[in-house]
Amino acid sequence: MRHLLWLPILLPMLLVAGVVYQWLGALRDRRRFLPWGRLIDIGGGRRLYLSQKGSDGPTVIFESGIAATSQNWLPVQEAVSGFARAVVYDRGGLGWSSACGSERIPSNIARELRVMLRQAGIEPPYLLVGHSFGGLVVRRYAADYPDEVAGVVLVDAMRSEEWPPVNEERRAHLDRGIRLSAIGATLARFGVARLVATSMLCRSGRISGAASRAGGAGGLHVLDRITCEVGKMPRKVWPVVAAHWSSPYFYRGLVAHLQAVPASVREMHHAAPIDDTPVLLLTPGRSEPLSMEALRRIGLHTRQVIAAKSGHWIHLDEPDLVIDAIRSMVEDSRLPIPADAVPTLRRDACL
Repeated sequence: MRHLLWLPILLPMLLVAGVVYQWLGALRDRRRFLPWGRLIDIGGGRRLYLSQKGSDGPTVIFESGIAATSQNWLPVQEAVSGFARAVVYDRGGLGWSSACGSERIPSNIARELRVMLRQAGIEPPYLLVGHSFGGLVVRRYAADYPDEVAGVVLVDAMRSEEWPPVNEERRAHLDRGIRLSAIGATLARFGVARLVATSMLCRSGRISGAASRAGGAGGLHVLDRITCEVGKMPRKVWPVVAAHWSSPYFYRGLVAHLQAVPASVREMHHAAPIDDTPVLLLTPGRSEPLSMEALRRIGLHTRQVIAAKSGHWIHLDEPDLVIDAIRSMVEDSRLPIPADAVPTLRRDACL
């Protein structure tokens, strides 16, 4: 009973300690990792993080999945920089970029991307590469600014027919993701997310394991899935991922992206096909290939490649296939490219 009397004193002290721990950690993260790239002012007091490798050849722009940042492209970016200018960035609300300035639908994101590229002095034409939700963004960019796009590579692009409001069966899944992300934002304010993320990616994993076990079977499933995907990324990226997952701004940005999924689906489900731009779609071997009719709805010049050994994260499972696809698209679009590096796409994989 006496121990309970200390709770009114200890709890506020723990909360204050958590806030200080989070503040100091965030300050250290920005000093360590922000110099890897640069922040580009896009107006309205907002800045987007951009990292560029390579200087010769065409310009390849990478767009990440709905909860991912520029870091998950690093191995592909480094390889592509051998024959092109390879640009990765963080969308508003994610990574090192400022908070969201507009609803997270493809048209708004494409517009912000265009402003960022212009402000950074990166001129078109572009070859756009988009994974998952990022596939919707690059499709929107190609449709809205066709004169600036030489080609599009879709890496298991998000299928609008699988999400609300077209498919209401996944509404509960989406709502659960929003609730968990909102909880994450609260925990991150008090340093709890930093403790768990740092333990999982930079320490022994004991704290993250205990937290997952406390969440039951669902928590263990989430931990296993996260560590499996992040484990495919270079180890030097893990501390950066931990830094992002430690920030309340990341979870607020994720909430904004998830809340905008229905509006994104409405915007893209009946979008006009990309008429004059070549499109290459990479589909995981574990997924049902798109029909010819579905491919034509994406673009009139769309071809599909099956990534037989991949799950959803093709660029982590088979990075060479993605690199081959990018080089193939560069060649097909007749953009200038140096003669060295990276073999061409395996044509026998095409449908």
